Amino acid sequence: MSALSALPFLKPLQLRPPRSSPGGQRRHTLPASEFRCLSPGDALSVFEIEREAFISVSGDCPLHLDEIRHFLNLCPELSLGWFEEGRLVAFIIGSLWDQERLSQAALTLHKAQGSAVHIHVLAVHRTVRQQGKGSILMWRYLQYLRCLPFARRALLMCEPFLVPFYQKCGFQALGPCQVAVGDLAFVEMQHSVRGHAFMRRNSGC
Repeated sequence: MSALSALPFLKPLQLRPPRSSPGGQRRHTLPASEFRCLSPGDALSVFEIEREAFISVSGDCPLHLDEIRHFLNLCPELSLGWFEEGRLVAFIIGSLWDQERLSQAALTLHKAQGSAVHIHVLAVHRTVRQQGKGSILMWRYLQYLRCLPFARRALLMCEPFLVPFYQKCGFQALGPCQVAVGDLAFVEMQHSVRGHAFMRRNSGC
């Protein structure tokens, strides 16, 4: 059993009762809503959502398709996807980092001995935006990280206009990020991941 499936707040949600066939027997249906770690097989769906979300705003994506596959092969346990009736509607991809602040190398490396989770990207499908899904997914992801014994911090870099969103999720701004992508400048943000023993005792971790 994966750490993800052991957590009650990340198990599939049945938002409506299963349909029944005319003969009274249940027909198998996909969960109305479920959360799970992503796999390399999800990479194309991830990239399609990310490309639409970011290219229209910044002209580029945080992760390209080969980089998505790279991280989903190396550390799928640091990703989280939200699926509705089997369709990916939102996701987070992370990797481990072993330094106090992010550097250019953090964009492509997974430091397996690190204790900081670098959140590369959070994106929501265009058809379900403005519904609070990004905040809900981030909350669930941070709860999941609290059950990973090696995770101490979550780090991310974002454009200044996104700072209020991540502050509402509990992140604190650390100041300008050392990383630059083209003409874009970023703010680095941090969220402490604490209470490991308490979470393990009380949430099935």
